[in-house]
Amino acid sequence: MLELKGKVAVVTGGSRGIGAATAKRLARHGAAVAVNYFQSETAAGEVVAAIREIGGTAIAVRADVRDALQCEAMAGEVKGKLGPADVLVLNASINFPVMPFLQFPWPEFEAKLTGELKAAFFCCKAFVPAMVERRKGSVIAISSGLSRQPGEGFCAHSTAKSGLDAFVKSLALELGPHGVRVNVVAPGLTLTDATSWLSQKDKDGTAQMTPLRRNGLPEDVAGAILFLASEEARFITGTYLPVSGGIQMP
Repeated sequence: MLELKGKVAVVTGGSRGIGAATAKRLARHGAAVAVNYFQSETAAGEVVAAIREIGGTAIAVRADVRDALQCEAMAGEVKGKLGPADVLVLNASINFPVMPFLQFPWPEFEAKLTGELKAAFFCCKAFVPAMVERRKGSVIAISSGLSRQPGEGFCAHSTAKSGLDAFVKSLALELGPHGVRVNVVAPGLTLTDATSWLSQKDKDGTAQMTPLRRNGLPEDVAGAILFLASEEARFITGTYLPVSGGIQMP
């Protein structure tokens, strides 16, 4: 039931970290995968090559997902080369500074908040209408445990991801009658290049507070995404699924 043969998946921000692990996992289970990237062309090409090496189908598609026209163009390219998307993974994340609120400049706060929501809004506008037309589809947004449990210096990230969570619930309500499921996966601390700036002491400290006594890996998150993309999750929508080793128990 976890097989995705005959399905087309789009992974935004798919060139590295959680996105790359997800693209590879979905491909291993039979999906044809569009690996979206903005700046990391070489890394996206490496993900595509790795998928093709195991006999999978994949293409790299450049688009800034904060731009509506680029998202529309991406949807057209994916449909032309692979077919209409059955799975849309909203993984692209907008960079932000980690600093206390009292020092946080509004322009950078606004860029994180609007960038995160534009990335979800424009991609859904581009890909979801075809899902509604065919009365099937799965949209999976990658949020963060920080959307519900704030961390010092992460006010912009927490606010943006909280908005993403609310957006997903609204879409789940509206799109459910059309056969489209919309869910959130919320990783805890996951060892990727995006978290490489954290000290080993911080990582070890988080692991010790985690019931499973380790930090997350991109493959852990990819497994949860695969489940929600599959028919095993056919009666699940509007959910918030922490992938945090138990450090967050909603």
